[in-house]
Amino acid sequence: VQLQASGGGAVQPGASLRLACAVSDRNLDYSTIGWFRQAPGKEREGVSAISRTYARTFYSRSVKNRFTISRDSSRNTYFLQMNNLEPEDTAIYYCAASPYNVITSSWSQRSQYPHWGQGTQVTVSS
Repeated sequence: VQLQASGGGAVQPGASLRLACAVSDRNLDYSTIGWFRQAPGKEREGVSAISRTYARTFYSRSVKNRFTISRDSSRNTYFLQMNNLEPEDTAIYYCAASPYNVITSSWSQRSQYPHWGQGTQVTVSS
């Protein structure tokens, strides 16, 4: 397994969770880590991304100002801090690695990410 996502859980609306994506393969050549999510019956959508070298960040409109993506380069681990969670955030969250330095128009395209982790479930419900 090259990418390991963790940190999901079941929480109430307004709560916070922090997801982690550990890149276990030191030989994996990547420039960007992205977080995607897939709710039941919906397409997988981009949530956020961060470039490995310059830490440039990207967010979808639905999570901007609530979610924060970050990295711990020393541990090759990337985080998605999710605050003020809403029922609409319920989904399986996946982290993915891209060999490209993605840009504003491409960061959320699944085709940019050839490497995917197994996903972690986030459920927001009262």
